[in-house]
Amino acid sequence: MSGPGAGGLGAGAESRLWGPHPATAVVDGTGRISLWSPQAEALLGYPAGDVCGTPAVDLLAVRKHWDAVAASGERQGAAGGWDGVLALRHRDGHELRVALYVRPLLGREGRAGWSISAADAWQVEREEVDRAILQALFAQSPISITVMDGELRYRWVNAATARLVAVPAERLIGRRIGEREPDFDVETIERVLRHVRDTGEPVLDFQVRGRLASDPGRERVASGSSFRLTDPAGRLLGMCQTYVDVTDGYRARRRLELLTKAGGRIGTTLDVEGTAQDLVDVLVPAFGDVAWVELAEAVFEGDEPPAALATGSQDWRRAAVASATGTWPAGLLQPGAPVPRLSDTPTLRRLQHGKATVIGREQFITQVRDPRLLELFVPQGGHSLALAPLFARGLVLGVVAVWRAERTDAFDQEDAELLTEIASRAALSVDNARRYTREHRAAVALQQRLLPAATTSTAAVQTVGFYRPAGGGAEIRGDWFDVIALPSLRVALVVGDVAGHGLHATATMGRLRTAIRTLADLELDPTELLTHLDDLVQSLAAEGQPHGDAIGATCLYAVYDPVTRHCAMATAGHPPPVVVRPDRTIQVVDVSPGPPLGVGGMPFETAVIDLDPGNVLALYTDGLLYRDTHDVDAGLRWLTDSLATLSGPERDLSTIGRTLLTGLEEHPRHDDVALLLARTSALPADSTASWEFPADPAVVAGAREAVTRQLTAWGLDELAFTTELIVSELVTNAVRYAGGPVSLRLIRESVLVCEVTDPSNTQPRLRRARWSDEGGRGLFLVAQLTTRWGSRYGRHGKTIWAEQPLATHSGRLAAPL
Repeated sequence: MSGPGAGGLGAGAESRLWGPHPATAVVDGTGRISLWSPQAEALLGYPAGDVCGTPAVDLLAVRKHWDAVAASGERQGAAGGWDGVLALRHRDGHELRVALYVRPLLGREGRAGWSISAADAWQVEREEVDRAILQALFAQSPISITVMDGELRYRWVNAATARLVAVPAERLIGRRIGEREPDFDVETIERVLRHVRDTGEPVLDFQVRGRLASDPGRERVASGSSFRLTDPAGRLLGMCQTYVDVTDGYRARRRLELLTKAGGRIGTTLDVEGTAQDLVDVLVPAFGDVAWVELAEAVFEGDEPPAALATGSQDWRRAAVASATGTWPAGLLQPGAPVPRLSDTPTLRRLQHGKATVIGREQFITQVRDPRLLELFVPQGGHSLALAPLFARGLVLGVVAVWRAERTDAFDQEDAELLTEIASRAALSVDNARRYTREHRAAVALQQRLLPAATTSTAAVQTVGFYRPAGGGAEIRGDWFDVIALPSLRVALVVGDVAGHGLHATATMGRLRTAIRTLADLELDPTELLTHLDDLVQSLAAEGQPHGDAIGATCLYAVYDPVTRHCAMATAGHPPPVVVRPDRTIQVVDVSPGPPLGVGGMPFETAVIDLDPGNVLALYTDGLLYRDTHDVDAGLRWLTDSLATLSGPERDLSTIGRTLLTGLEEHPRHDDVALLLARTSALPADSTASWEFPADPAVVAGAREAVTRQLTAWGLDELAFTTELIVSELVTNAVRYAGGPVSLRLIRESVLVCEVTDPSNTQPRLRRARWSDEGGRGLFLVAQLTTRWGSRYGRHGKTIWAEQPLATHSGRLAAPL
């Protein structure tokens, strides 16, 4: 019961603990204090000598409350008592709410006084609340709470802990953690307990993983906190630990981390096998212990796989593998090996429909049955397998498989869904890489078709060409080289670089190469040829404007004549060629670069240099100079120094070129490289003969006689008749229509070339004469007697030429190739 207006503690107050030594006092029958404990002095501040013998009511802040307490005791009889809260006066003058426990003292003649126990009411109420909280925590809280003694044994456990381990609380008391849950990271828990016990420092939010005996099929993750319990004197009572099951949050976080890692790594390359390797590297060891990817053989080639997944009807190959140990087990199917054909199983049918599946070891063995196949597909200790198809655009490109061996938890449906999501992302990347492989292969094939033969050998030069694509072969651009055989044993050497990359640049390169060959057949000098080519590029650029295609190119065009040993060249914004003499001296040809093709409005200039037999002429694109830096001058110095070291009469051009390009594949470049090496030859002086005649019809007979004598000297009498006819027709036309002087030249090598030069720029034309015409059959006759004929223009006049084949190559070169 409570005192009037004071607020009570309830009828069961006598069972509550107010501390080990509550304040006590005795009041005699007259209402005076006869006993006052030290605890009472500590509570109210009065020494025993000051209060003993004084009325107890003097301590009350409200004196009438004592009458109410006495009346309550009277109503309850001799054995009655009272408990409640009253306001008492502290020695320093302030009021203090005190919880009182009042009981009568009985003597022979009845009640002899009162026994009073007292405590600070606020402290008592707080202890009551704390006690209620503790009771709720240990009886109702879903959080696992334990109290361990100094020997790391259970001293007190709450109901949640008992439910978690499926053992009554009383059976846990006195036992160690490892005795009940040996698979739940006992080492970490005990290490934390010892730290808290020995240092007094709490440890918060430490994670432990393991399995409970009550649920061995599921690995759990718990977040624990531990702190030390002591009594008021600081003596150790134990260590309190709380555990919260964070398995779902832990798995969600790991799932997010794995997805983030997969998104950041998979798909960063356009290589099919590289993408597959990135996939298994993401999955191991974060998701499983052993993983592999198998792809349809068609995917490696860039083609679409067959629609059916049944491995009995198509070829598969293991594309990538990963093991948590870092070493792929020797007994498993090795990377790059063809996948044995498996019989149809429910698992394969699920994969066919784009669904992931998880399967245990025994179930897998039951489906496969063949012991030889099991050795290839089941790793040592593997107990759980997760499979997911690489499914994109309705096609199964391959399969990713993950085994768990060291990790004891089996895959579940949530794991299957996670693998499905990762595999779906990877499938798109594999398909992108596959399609890129197809497009890249087409572009490479197109470029290879557009480039000339790498090696040529003519009377003028021996050549070797090289092409290296950008990006370690990943990018196709528009660099090219060409070697064009021209009449009179001359040869045109071409190297160019189209701006941009991809099929657009490759197609533009093909169009420019075709245009150059067409213009070269017209036997234009380098300056005029580049001028026409510049006009063509401007036209192509105008055609590409609606599509946003920018077209530009650089080009170097050179013509070498083995008779005169002159090399005429012009360049449109292209790096200058380099000449290496037989004594290994180097010359960077001083040729005006001119504007790149497509700029227009600026002239090109032709430079002429003399090349001796055995000289090596190097033509290249700027990608060769950009090796380690973008310093063109440094790249040119490297090139000249390398050529000086590598070249020599005894060195093969192929060896020189391959050595120059060594190391380009080690570091992917941003530009492709075209390199053309040409070693020059020269015709001996006795392989040519020339004459000059005035513009007189009478000289025709003299020209025939001169030709006949020369052919006899060369041992080519069998060609005298046809050559006389050719010379007669060409000289006659020159005298009749062009005037003089008229030059005649014979060149003997693998063919016999007859050239007639006159001062006219009139274009000769082949026509069919009517039966009544007296003329017009000369060029027709020349065309019938020769393998080919044509004309070219110089600064002063034109040259008409005709070629005849020789049965044997009687000519000899002045220097070996």
